[in-house]
Amino acid sequence: MEKKRFLGVDPDVVRLGWVSFLTDISSEAIFSVFSIFFTVILGASAALLGLVEGFADFSASSLDYLSGWLSDKSGKRKPLALIGYGFSTLAKAILLVATSVSALAAFRIIERLGKSFRGPPRDAWLASVAEESNKGYAFGLHNAMDKAGAILGPLVAYFLLLWMGQGMGTFKLIFIISMCGAVAAVLVLFFMKDRPGATHEKENIFKAWKTLSAGFKRYLVSAGIFSLAYFSFGFLLLKAYKIGFSIKDVVLLYALFNTSFVALSVPIGKLGDFIGRKYIIVLEYLIYITMSLGFVFAKSKAEVIILFLMFGIFYSIDEAQSKVFITDIEKDRRATAIGMYNFVTGLIYLPASAIAGFLWILNPAYAFIFAAAVTFIAMCVFIVLKSWRKPILSI
Repeated sequence: MEKKRFLGVDPDVVRLGWVSFLTDISSEAIFSVFSIFFTVILGASAALLGLVEGFADFSASSLDYLSGWLSDKSGKRKPLALIGYGFSTLAKAILLVATSVSALAAFRIIERLGKSFRGPPRDAWLASVAEESNKGYAFGLHNAMDKAGAILGPLVAYFLLLWMGQGMGTFKLIFIISMCGAVAAVLVLFFMKDRPGATHEKENIFKAWKTLSAGFKRYLVSAGIFSLAYFSFGFLLLKAYKIGFSIKDVVLLYALFNTSFVALSVPIGKLGDFIGRKYIIVLEYLIYITMSLGFVFAKSKAEVIILFLMFGIFYSIDEAQSKVFITDIEKDRRATAIGMYNFVTGLIYLPASAIAGFLWILNPAYAFIFAAAVTFIAMCVFIVLKSWRKPILSI
């Protein structure tokens, strides 16, 4: 009996896309104003923003390995994903009762814990229902739906700021609308049927690393180095603000970045299916180097707009195709591998964001130069180690 298809993929790919769409309307409406609200409205420093973003990025991956291991051990996908989405929704309630610097910092870090817990089981769910021949397309379609919400969310924030002004009441309304979107996402997921994977009941969480493939471990080396080049997207928004974009226009610029992401996610996924994921990963590094150096020399609004579009291309690869690459080289314990990848890279994001914040204070150009140099090293390591080759000896 032929499987049902919708848009050329299993219907669960689209359903999970709707969950991500609603979640991103919620999260990105908040994030599009967060760095400006945190620093300009509430008066926090760029250094504190860097520290908060570093902890937030660590939170966003701190539970990945645990949830990935639990998912592969039990074979469960939906219950763990539901816990993660639900926790993020509850965290957003903080914004409804408080808007101090400490409250926003706490929200940003706590909410990311939910993202951390839901990611690996959801991505393993996607990989299990996608066909090998169009897996890149399936992940690209899911991420396009995800970031479509990230377009709508900032646009909601933009028009509210345009209509109501930049007062505290406007930000409160943005937070309320975001909470509604998060609740809707949880409800959609709640009514989906679980698609469990194979169980590995006797696997120990501390020994699970040894079961992962040598190819994945080689890739993790270059990915870890690349993570040190990471700087929070908030710094790009601050750069745009310094060049002359108003607060509401910075929000619109963020929507433009997400538009670039959505427009190119599916074509890049198809390209990866056609030419091979290893070339897409190299392309990712090259784009990040070019974009980082571009921000060093950018002086005009037009240049910043081009660089934000370029960042959308980079992010469409980083968010989806790197995960697909992992599922290419790790066939058995995909949730565990994705969880380990997210945990390691997120752990490195913490010092990376702190370094970016420190360099930003000295000179914003230093942060971008550092990012370009580290990315070049990561690309060279990726090419030399050849993560995609068949393993000869296990690591």
